[in-house]
Amino acid sequence: MSNGPLLLEAFYALADAKPDKVLFTQPTGGGATVDYTRGEVLDRALRMSAHISSLGLEPGTRIAMASKNCAHFIITELAIWMAGCTTVALYPTANTDTVSYVIEHSDAKLLFVGKLDTWESEIKAAVPEGMPMIKLPLSPAGVDCPSFDEIIAKTEPPAERPTRDGDDTALFIYTSGSTGRPKGVMHGFKQMSFVAHGVVEALEITENDRSLSYLPLAHVFERAYLECTLLVAGSHLFFAESLDTFQKDLQRAAPTLFISVPRLWLKFQLGVFKKMPPKKLDLFLKIPILSGIVKKKLLTALGLQDVRLAGSGSAPIPGELIAWYRRLGLNLLEGYAMSEDFAFSHLSTLQHNEPGYVGVPYPGVEVKLSDAGEILIKSPGAMQGYYKQEELTKDCYTEDGYFKTGDRGERKPSGLLKITGRVKEIFKTSKGKYVAPAPIENIINNSPIVELSCVSGSGQPAAYSLVVLAEELRPKMKDAGFRDEYGPQLEELLAEVNRKVEHHETLHCLVIVDGGWEISNDFLTPTMKIKRTTIEDAYEANVDGWYAQGAKVVWA
Repeated sequence: MSNGPLLLEAFYALADAKPDKVLFTQPTGGGATVDYTRGEVLDRALRMSAHISSLGLEPGTRIAMASKNCAHFIITELAIWMAGCTTVALYPTANTDTVSYVIEHSDAKLLFVGKLDTWESEIKAAVPEGMPMIKLPLSPAGVDCPSFDEIIAKTEPPAERPTRDGDDTALFIYTSGSTGRPKGVMHGFKQMSFVAHGVVEALEITENDRSLSYLPLAHVFERAYLECTLLVAGSHLFFAESLDTFQKDLQRAAPTLFISVPRLWLKFQLGVFKKMPPKKLDLFLKIPILSGIVKKKLLTALGLQDVRLAGSGSAPIPGELIAWYRRLGLNLLEGYAMSEDFAFSHLSTLQHNEPGYVGVPYPGVEVKLSDAGEILIKSPGAMQGYYKQEELTKDCYTEDGYFKTGDRGERKPSGLLKITGRVKEIFKTSKGKYVAPAPIENIINNSPIVELSCVSGSGQPAAYSLVVLAEELRPKMKDAGFRDEYGPQLEELLAEVNRKVEHHETLHCLVIVDGGWEISNDFLTPTMKIKRTTIEDAYEANVDGWYAQGAKVVWA
């Protein structure tokens, strides 16, 4: 695997080779879009870098960005790097407390404000008084500060193109907070560039590929697999305008590469089932003359008809869901990585893949299991450390340099890895038996009437699971006859789960909760993983009462 040039030099080469080739397509509202060529991106980034350099900031100064995914997120990041500084991306869905914490903890000295829905409600109040700001195109109307376009219109680009040392810190990625306060993961140019070249090589990404950017760029998954690979390969990146226009945005992009998270893959499946019930679809797929027509029609309706490679990451995905998509003809592969290795760990390949397994190690990645079954990884994408947390950084590595992932797993001789749960999520029932919740949740989440679940039960005689029903079912939960119709299906789901798990892991009951778990109510991280502790705390007072009912399905 080639190391290749560092990210800035790689992008300079792309811009010089084909300055007029479109790099970004950005929706601007009402169905309109604007294209940015490689040359335009380079020119804008250089001009803004000259402005940042004129502010007299120390090398490595942290500069924060608060924005949903858009072309100017990446243009601004390039400018910050060119100016010798370090980027700190804020999740656009983060609440005031989290934004305030990240700005303060990172010691950010400047804030770029971009496309946001929560400026007035959450982010504005978190900005320290007097902090300099620059607003990007598509920023909210209420942001009162100099604009990006005004600044670059009167700023000349630097005489020479700036470069960075491989050991310089390029960015902080703040973890999504599923296990407490976010940690500032520091990554350098050398490691990030190696990862970008490695992913481009492994996935055979070229300038002819198209992708849609909609998962948060503040997260490592989107940053590594879309932004950084784009700087190496020059592929065409489209952006989503909003949740309401997502299907149109996807149709516009007609991506050849598409990455998502399990919850969205499940939502896509449920959308298909709305139009064609599972039994009917299964029948059509068994009829040779109809099968190909149905597959093409469904993938086209999803906007995935041109996808040559689809990926799922960030959280475990049920193996049955992967198998379902592959039956439709979508090459859906699962991967496994984390912020601390810049998403460079495991990837399923055409030669090595199996539903329920997250793939084999990337070239250069070393893997082993501890005596307790914890996955230990040594990756070329390894972080520089956690900012201001030297002891925590030290504690996260074994004496021989392997990162302690906190995940438990199993490996096949081929290297295929299966995630069996989190080390710290495992809990003990009152019978002294340990239960790993993630594999059980995967079985539950595979049901078409379930959106999310959370298995718990520490200290109880048996585990139980909280269940959020599919989005289209939740408004009907109080209708007469709803429980009579869906109660038996849920009891059968419970029986199915208990047939598949070990005896000590069987569930006492399914608890059907009212309402949804969302990022906005702090039950999900920005990448849609459940916040287990938050969820358990929210329902803790009711647990004993649920057990006392003695029912297989409890309506909370």
